[in-house]
Amino acid sequence: MFNVVIPARHASTRLPGKPLLDIAGKPMVVRVAEQASKSLAASVVIATDYSLIMQVAAEHGYLAVMTREDHSSGTDRIAEVVTQLGWADEMIVVNVQGDEPLISPALINDVAQMLAMDTQAVMATACHPVHDAHALHNPNIVKVVLNHKQQALYFSRAAIPYPRDTVYQQAIQAYRHIGIYAYRVGFLKQYATLATTTLEKVESLEQLRVLYHGYQIAVTVTDQAPATGVDTPEDLQAVRQLFTEN
Repeated sequence: MFNVVIPARHASTRLPGKPLLDIAGKPMVVRVAEQASKSLAASVVIATDYSLIMQVAAEHGYLAVMTREDHSSGTDRIAEVVTQLGWADEMIVVNVQGDEPLISPALINDVAQMLAMDTQAVMATACHPVHDAHALHNPNIVKVVLNHKQQALYFSRAAIPYPRDTVYQQAIQAYRHIGIYAYRVGFLKQYATLATTTLEKVESLEQLRVLYHGYQIAVTVTDQAPATGVDTPEDLQAVRQLFTEN
């Protein structure tokens, strides 16, 4: 059994008030919650720092929890939620980003199951194969390298693994990281106490804090690239068009 928490911070540099932006008649955060509700999650909770998001969640029948405004990441916000709600340490929580209105319920299930199966890992996430050079070298696309246990060795915005010799260009599969995470509640409480690291600041990747401190992250591999999230006005228009068509 697992729960889903959707961090929904009101402030956004590129899209102010992003969780409340309309998508085919409903706020984006509600669209995300609807997708998460199609998974096997026992409950779906919206974690926010803004009273209007609390109100909107209640109007659509979703539980929302008010959290502090000063959290540096969605993971820190979720750590506050599990403490407020008193969830047991062994409970698995899936962090579904609040700007993913097309998130696959099956992917949510897969990430939760991956963590449940890997008792050595404190977190789980997902990735899919990279098939083109542009994606591999694009710093906006995060890559991950796995070990033989399907655990993360490293995440980077750089091209990893880098084929120094052309003969190895096709020898190993590169993977694009998908920004969805599962955690055990006990580790979430620990995460909030872990010191931030220069490594995570340099790459701007909070999951590197976990690896730096010696913990393991399990990674489920999917063949399908995830549907687009909403980071820009262009993304928003594309998602609105998809909802209108469907």
